[in-house]
Amino acid sequence: MLNTDTQTPDARAPLRTDFLRSFIRWLVIGVVLLWSFAALILLAARWIDPPTTAVHIQRRLQAWMHHTPYRERYKFIPLNQISADFQHAVIAAEDAHFYLHHGFDWHQIQIAAADDLEGDRTRGASTITQQLVKNLFFGTGRSILRKGAEATLVPVAEFVLGKHRILEIYLNVVEWGPGIYGAESASHYYDETAARNIGRQQAARLAAILPAPLKRRPERMNKYSAIILKRMDQMGW
Repeated sequence: MLNTDTQTPDARAPLRTDFLRSFIRWLVIGVVLLWSFAALILLAARWIDPPTTAVHIQRRLQAWMHHTPYRERYKFIPLNQISADFQHAVIAAEDAHFYLHHGFDWHQIQIAAADDLEGDRTRGASTITQQLVKNLFFGTGRSILRKGAEATLVPVAEFVLGKHRILEIYLNVVEWGPGIYGAESASHYYDETAARNIGRQQAARLAAILPAPLKRRPERMNKYSAIILKRMDQMGW
């Protein structure tokens, strides 16, 4: 007697198709919800100082997993309590066209792409806005998916926050060493003073460690800090 309960391959195909469609639909819904949540966080950040970031959480988890001591230094202060020299040094070092672009520096992206083709890339093309979005939501990992998600949130950050608030949040949350986050904490840790008292030389040295804050020290940044000071001069600062 034939087993009528046994499904043929042709009968199972619609079930697989329905499952795949349902999975894709829920996946899209999940992605849209996550993106909307991130956009709402950016909107809230217009008025509320971020209590933590993805990088902060990542470092705490890494310390816990490796059973290493971890002390977090993080104090959020208004932008007007960070010296102009300090602000200018970071902009000159990280994003010289910060006040001219709308989140992406296409000129630097083209230069970086050309350097990649020649195998001679020496610096990244991420703007301060891109770095802020990465710090807030994605941590230090690198992937094409992360870059894609970051690119969709950068215009939102530019629109809802504006340049003043973007710079203020970035200078307060960016990593400046092991467990050291923000300009105020970095100033006290490295120079034993407040961020409002940081001068040109100190600012250039502190800005110079941002590309690799876990490896670099301000006192060893003579060459790069001199380049940053030269950029500041060229920019009228």
